[in-house]
Amino acid sequence: MLLTFLFIYIIIFMKIRYVEVIMKYIDENMKIVEICNRYPELIEIFEKYGIKNLYLEATIKILGNMTLKNILISKKINVDTFVNMLNNYLNENRNDVDITTKGSSEGEITVTGLLPCPIRIPLLEKFNEFLKVNKELSVKYELKAASAGLEWLKKDVIEANHPEKLADIFISAGFDLFFEDKLMGKFKKEKIFKDITGIKTYNKDFENERIWLKDPDGDYSMLGVVPAVFLVNKAVLGNREIPNTWADILSGKFEKSVSLPISDFDLFNSILININQRYGENGVKALGKALLKNLHPSQMVKSDKMKEDVPAITIMPYFFTKMIKEDGPMTAIWPEDGAIISPIFMLTKKAKEDKIKKIVDFLSGKDVGEVLSHQGLFPSVNPEVDNKLEGKKFMWCGWDYIHNNNIGDVLTNCKNLFFESAKEE
Repeated sequence: MLLTFLFIYIIIFMKIRYVEVIMKYIDENMKIVEICNRYPELIEIFEKYGIKNLYLEATIKILGNMTLKNILISKKINVDTFVNMLNNYLNENRNDVDITTKGSSEGEITVTGLLPCPIRIPLLEKFNEFLKVNKELSVKYELKAASAGLEWLKKDVIEANHPEKLADIFISAGFDLFFEDKLMGKFKKEKIFKDITGIKTYNKDFENERIWLKDPDGDYSMLGVVPAVFLVNKAVLGNREIPNTWADILSGKFEKSVSLPISDFDLFNSILININQRYGENGVKALGKALLKNLHPSQMVKSDKMKEDVPAITIMPYFFTKMIKEDGPMTAIWPEDGAIISPIFMLTKKAKEDKIKKIVDFLSGKDVGEVLSHQGLFPSVNPEVDNKLEGKKFMWCGWDYIHNNNIGDVLTNCKNLFFESAKEE
């Protein structure tokens, strides 16, 4: 009898202790903004249960002050079950996975950069799994969401007056960061970087008679691209024909009718560079005249709900087309002359090749490529990945253009032309 009592007592005690452990993270009365800030790895779980786009600032502004309980009730999700599930997940994973930095401050290998918001968490989870298997690697990394912007990276690069102060692996999009002489460009000239992925031929989507994305100098490697496509509001378009090419956008038919991702500097800069390369300064001016306003992509997909200044066309990352309602007035158009791309670059130190090769192989491999392409709609350059694009074209300014021009000066000039034209009535 005593043994039975003790057994029951132990079971009850263990359950109490277990509840205490799993309840230390989240409760139903916490605000959603607090949960997302503390535990960004949960955003993916929220996404699976219909609580969408919590990685976007616009969504947080709307939902941020709501409690978890109220949001779950509105979605008809059992509060107790869901909260327990979240705490169980954190209890099992939080102690093992630090999704911002990993490794000691004295880590042998350093990895720095930005990851596209929609796939940051799943990529970091895969990276942590990789590091658990490869315990011999001492790694310190800081891979922030792309929404954090490039300024902190630029600051690190500017302050790194010596290559030894640079991270061993850099990952990010951004023309100015990688090609300006005062930024990464100066280290490229010193031959600090080397493409050590071992990928001899890029995915057929990026290596064909129309496009050659692989760096011929062997300095820079890439992981994937962010394509820019058109989102057309047929209700606002009127009797104008749907634009199918960039030339259509620049034709003058859509003056003060287009929204551009000016806040997304990587993609905006890529658009300016490619328009300048293909259509010259007059093309950049025409794009400026087409500008109606700047919208965040999360606003773009809902622009049909706006009361005024509704754009007929928005230019946006391909990923955000996933949010379009099938029965709404919005339709996505992949440009016939190619979606302008902002490459996701990876820079790796030549001097550290032996130490970082294993990590580089992982980051440039098929598994990471499929996360980029299939979960994020950021097509991968890995030749083993099926990007499922069915022959869709891309627009890329080309390496000759990059090598023959000072990209920093080109961008400055293009921005001046664009915004001056945008101001004209």
